[in-house]
Amino acid sequence: MELLCIQSQEHPLLPQGELKAVIECEDMKATLNVITEGLVILSDISQKNIDEYYQILTRRLGYTHEVHQIIKTSDVDDFEEDMLAIDWQDYIDETFAVRVKRFSSDIDTVAFERRAGSLILEKCENIKVNLKEPESLVRLVAFEDTIYIAIEKYHLNKKHFEDIKPHKRPFFYPGSMSPKLARCMVNLSRVKAGQLVLDPFCGTGGILIEAGLIGCKVVGSDVNWKMKNGTAINLDYCGIKDYRTFHLDVRELKMYEKVAGVVTDPPYGISTSTGDIDGDDIFKEFFHAIYDNMAEDAYLCMASPHYVDLNPMIDEVGFELVEQYAIKMHRSLTRIISVIKKSQKNS
Repeated sequence: MELLCIQSQEHPLLPQGELKAVIECEDMKATLNVITEGLVILSDISQKNIDEYYQILTRRLGYTHEVHQIIKTSDVDDFEEDMLAIDWQDYIDETFAVRVKRFSSDIDTVAFERRAGSLILEKCENIKVNLKEPESLVRLVAFEDTIYIAIEKYHLNKKHFEDIKPHKRPFFYPGSMSPKLARCMVNLSRVKAGQLVLDPFCGTGGILIEAGLIGCKVVGSDVNWKMKNGTAINLDYCGIKDYRTFHLDVRELKMYEKVAGVVTDPPYGISTSTGDIDGDDIFKEFFHAIYDNMAEDAYLCMASPHYVDLNPMIDEVGFELVEQYAIKMHRSLTRIISVIKKSQKNS
């Protein structure tokens, strides 16, 4: 069985990297096939796993807009015949709508939607079209001459990423990370529900919110007591219960429990962020401080500016660089998202 993922095209690599990380940490048995940028298919999924995997992906992913179960793979010439061969009563409740998404295809979207709707009505009794609030959504994805016929069973809550933007939270501070990127970074750290996630530069709590919403236990610290308190306010606002926050310099960090993942966006060159140091030394001190607080084989996902070379610091402490993604912020700054694994060189 197959799942079709329609991904954000805001970045050429991050959506695929996030999806691969979730597949890895959730031990999902599936083959990932990149059809084109923005379109990925997970195949070779067993029938007993399909529903669980579908729910995991819709609960976790940030840079994927939609996930659908593929009913049939067709083409432009055989489309009508294949639509009529499907027993739509097995997939559709009382009302439905058909939506078409194109990738490198010149099909007439409106015509295909109307024709598909007519074919479904021809096959079924006691169902109606409802374009505004359908109970069932049939998604047709056209790539070149291929048509993927799919059904949405679980909805991915894209509205969350709009509703929880930094300026809409009770405690706001300029420069906070977007919820979508925060969720992606949590996923890149390969953590699972129930595991402990740390952000030692928690700021307004954006990263911890996203970790908490996928079911992780979260702990945050910040040298600025206003940020520590603001994080708690925002976590409460988002309904996250299993958290702790500390007013603490990262160099003094001694965790009561080794963490499964560290996800953070350290301040860049701001001396007040870590008390009395600034520049590259912030990152060097951070790596040394965090190492012993991480469980073996735990991952660290962090943001840093392009002009800071993390590689010698990573090697010195005993970390291993897994992957990096560059996000251009403006003309003079590119943000680097690094995924780093705790190796056992210094253990």
